[in-house]
Amino acid sequence: MPGPNSATPRSVVITGASTGIGAACALELDRREFRVFAGVRKAADGLRLQEQAGRWLAPLMIDVTDGSSVAEAVKTVAAALDGGPLTGLVNNAGIVVGGPLETLPPSEFRRQLEVNVVGQLMVTQAFLPLLRASRGRIVNIGSISGRVGVPYTGAYAASKHALKSMTDTLRIELRRWGISVSIIEPVSVQTPIWGKARSEAERVLDGMTPEAEALYGDDMRAMREASVRLGKEGMPVERVVRAVVHALVAWRPKTHYPIGGLTRLAFFAFRFLPAGVRDWCIRRNLGLE
Repeated sequence: MPGPNSATPRSVVITGASTGIGAACALELDRREFRVFAGVRKAADGLRLQEQAGRWLAPLMIDVTDGSSVAEAVKTVAAALDGGPLTGLVNNAGIVVGGPLETLPPSEFRRQLEVNVVGQLMVTQAFLPLLRASRGRIVNIGSISGRVGVPYTGAYAASKHALKSMTDTLRIELRRWGISVSIIEPVSVQTPIWGKARSEAERVLDGMTPEAEALYGDDMRAMREASVRLGKEGMPVERVVRAVVHALVAWRPKTHYPIGGLTRLAFFAFRFLPAGVRDWCIRRNLGLE
């Protein structure tokens, strides 16, 4: 695989690289001698990541919800490449907003979409001129939630459904320029996001009115414990990293990368199950039955 000093160097921007999937992808691509621009929001996170990496990784300050921050990040990357190609963009930045849809403040729903959908589009738009010049590749990090709505993470599921649709549309629209667009759709992964999901469940519980607690308190406590279990049972992050690498370097990258047995079940078997059976399976798996 060519490195940065070869005739055809590979370079990639990764958003949300502070921890979890993004950090793991950044370190693996650095090991493979990609030139990695690892997107972070805090300088300390970038320094910590750089200490773990080799010579090819550079932190990139970027807030995907801030247009001026995104524009500045593009300038930084273009200057660093100095006419060289940007061959990949991995849209990984994301958050989880939890809670029953009935009681979820509209501002929180907007925040979920702003980070997980609007931010991904803004970053993609900003880097597309560089990617078009190199016939580069775009890899979006989706989720099984993009196929199956999960109770009490409805805002997150909506954002991942939207990201999947946006990926499919971009793939068609950008085909004429040879730009590949793929989406990675894993089931639960062993990353810090599950600790954040547990904290989010606790935050929602603490902020519930007595009326909301009476309606949804038991389920939210069950979801809090499910977050702990799913974090322990999740697949190793390396499985997701392998899919991202394949999408970036394979001669014929896949359009969709379902990872994990439950994801494949959601893709295929769930299409043929009655909605009532499907809903029961989801609730039982989360300990809500």
